[in-house]
Amino acid sequence: MPNLPRGAATNALVIANVLVWLAGFLTGWTERFQVEGGFWAARLSDSLHGHTSALPLDYPWVVPVWLTPVTSAFLHAGLLHLAMNMLVLVVVGRMIEAALGTGRFVLLYASGIVGAAAMHYAVDPLSTTPVVGASGAISALLAAYFLLFARRKPKAIGPVPGLVVHIAWLAAAWIGINLLSQLAFAGTALGIAIWAHIGGFAAGLALAVPLAQSHRPRRPRRDIP
Repeated sequence: MPNLPRGAATNALVIANVLVWLAGFLTGWTERFQVEGGFWAARLSDSLHGHTSALPLDYPWVVPVWLTPVTSAFLHAGLLHLAMNMLVLVVVGRMIEAALGTGRFVLLYASGIVGAAAMHYAVDPLSTTPVVGASGAISALLAAYFLLFARRKPKAIGPVPGLVVHIAWLAAAWIGINLLSQLAFAGTALGIAIWAHIGGFAAGLALAVPLAQSHRPRRPRRDIP
């Protein structure tokens, strides 16, 4: 993609996601990876409040529960799921990494992971369905992209600043899209963790502008004659 800026962190994330999927596919451990590394809200709830969920009490978990929000973000339900997420990550991720710098980009991506897990847990703390996929983190990048690269930005409404109006419109649109997606796929085998998407997007809306404002791109060195 010659028109996209380079992105070392973006490329590393794509490679890591693909390698994890390949490892599961080649070993036949895809389902095992999802069980062990997926984010189970009920498992976290059991850890915080004592065992109250329907999860097996004696299951020999290998991955610590506190690490599963991160591990789940590198697991995918199938090749199509992986391909869709990685396509968006390559295109949007490189743009955001160029705008924020590598360190701030990684911070934004990590905030999307945490925000996705936190929102999913808050809405359904006893969920016994494991969440997998980079969609929460990518949602944070999409929020930043819509905020930072919008060609037409909303104007202020009375005392409400234009930036706040912009964030409110984006939040409402994203929630609406995800609720419609859930409705469209209701009753099918395809499960979409919409609240994880919304949590990641909210993290991106909260951090994109402060991170962009604190970023000072390096200027090319010029020798003084």
